[in-house]
Amino acid sequence: MSPSDAAAAPDREPAPQSAPAADAELARTADRALVAAARHSAGRTAAVLGCTLAGAAAALAEPAVLGHALDLLLRGDPAGPAWTLLCAAVIAADVALDAAAARLTVEVDGRSTARLRRLGLARLLGSFPHHAARSAPGETAARLTAHAAEAGKGPAAAAHAVAALLPPAGAAVALLLIDPWTALALLLGLPLLALLLRAFTRDTHTSVARYQQFQLDTAGRLAEAMAGARTIAAAGTAGRERARILSGLPELGTEGRRMWRVYGRTTARSATLMPLLLYAVLAVGGIRLAAGAIGVGELLAVLRYAALAAGVGAVPAALAAVVRSRAAARRTAALLTLPPLGHGRARLPDGGPGTLELRGVHVVRGGSTVLHDISLVIPGGTTAALVGRSGAGKSLLAAVAGRLTDPDRGLVLLDGVPLADLAAEELRRETGYAFDRPALVGDTVDAAIGLGPGPAPAPAAVRAAARAAGADPFVSRLPHGYATRLADTPLSGGEVQRLGLARAFCHAGRLLVLDDATSSLDTVTAREVERALAHEVRPGTRIVVAHRLSSAARADLVVWLDHGRVRAVGTHEELWRSHRGYREVFAAAEPATTPTAPRHPGAKEPSR
Repeated sequence: MSPSDAAAAPDREPAPQSAPAADAELARTADRALVAAARHSAGRTAAVLGCTLAGAAAALAEPAVLGHALDLLLRGDPAGPAWTLLCAAVIAADVALDAAAARLTVEVDGRSTARLRRLGLARLLGSFPHHAARSAPGETAARLTAHAAEAGKGPAAAAHAVAALLPPAGAAVALLLIDPWTALALLLGLPLLALLLRAFTRDTHTSVARYQQFQLDTAGRLAEAMAGARTIAAAGTAGRERARILSGLPELGTEGRRMWRVYGRTTARSATLMPLLLYAVLAVGGIRLAAGAIGVGELLAVLRYAALAAGVGAVPAALAAVVRSRAAARRTAALLTLPPLGHGRARLPDGGPGTLELRGVHVVRGGSTVLHDISLVIPGGTTAALVGRSGAGKSLLAAVAGRLTDPDRGLVLLDGVPLADLAAEELRRETGYAFDRPALVGDTVDAAIGLGPGPAPAPAAVRAAARAAGADPFVSRLPHGYATRLADTPLSGGEVQRLGLARAFCHAGRLLVLDDATSSLDTVTAREVERALAHEVRPGTRIVVAHRLSSAARADLVVWLDHGRVRAVGTHEELWRSHRGYREVFAAAEPATTPTAPRHPGAKEPSR
């Protein structure tokens, strides 16, 4: 995409859809995911279908072979023993095929579940963070675990549902071939059965969908409570929180009972209807036998086929499995509808200074404009502080600067190359972040510091980054130093921040964004980190979300944001001298502080 094309691109915030349209799109996505899962195990899924259909065919052949063998034996025909052996072979094949189908079903379920989880996880991690965070962590976990497992049963369940229809339908055809009158007795009840199954499928789908939604809501509330366990304990509100988490249980119980009522009602009606039809077939068959129209063996076949036809009552269970799978697939498919983060193939020019340019950047969140047409150039090698009151858009602008989110309109360029055109590995190698509340990912401390897009850095590089971030002293005191497991390492907020800074320093490229990354550090440590950033970390452009006056004073350039707009750009001294509103940004946090710290060694103290 060229710069001009990108600048003219329409707003990228997805347009809101009506509820029916969104539901329809989600259903289509879920069905496509199930088809993809089936294709992933196409051979095994086909084998399940083949085994179940072959087993159904064997079950259909069994009454005819058994009845014919009985007639031959009653007549003393020499072919009787051979047909008896054939009957035994058909029964053995039926049993073996059922066993094979069961074994293959487990494999298909496991592979399909794994496929859906990989697709969901890949889309979750491959989307912009603000899209991925739309669902609560508990809901996301439920979608990737319980619901993905239920959805993964879909391909095999569909094969079993198809095969479940074959014996009743084939039995009805066989009855027609043996004796049309006995078949007529059965067929008279089939329209009632069809209406019964249709109502079951409709009612079950609604109940299952609501039941799974209540499960997601409960999981989301539980995850929120676990994340805020200390606050709940300190507030003494454990009882209220427990009640809040379990507040959905009445609705969950209602929907669960409704599902079982639907299933039980359908089963009861089927259990009433099918024996009546079976007795009707038996009565007509007895009359036909007395009239000499059919033989004893044919009567036996008629009864067996009538029993197979009565097995249509098992179809609701097979359909219920498909319905549950599709409903669960819709829950998992909510992850698949997350917009993907696309990348180009461009590379940055070698030796570029890291010049960052924003052209008409416009960002919308929830239908409201958060950043308004921001145009800005930050020269390479510059440390730029983003300053503004809470909610001014500092963190969002910092996210746009390194492409943790895309602008809905406008362009962001690094050394003249649009960020959206960069290859993924190039983007993450040259743009780095440190956050106010970093998440430490890895088994050990050194793995957490070394986490990055390329090969693991050398131990010396990890230790140097930790020293620059002020983390080396406390890491060295751990039982196993840098090899200490994170799970065995109690860390304060400041220590976690220093490890996050060390990770950013270890992989610092030409652009480094510090999003309030020193907020938990004491003033002395914060200044040591700033000095290390200036002298010990790879030179490049720095974007600093600044809340401390000292951080703004030490920056080369200050970008003052106000309600999502750039109010002014200049040095800290210039803004402090000429804008009362700028001084008021720091007044609440540091009312008695004046900008006495020089921006760089040798600079004169700024004017007051």
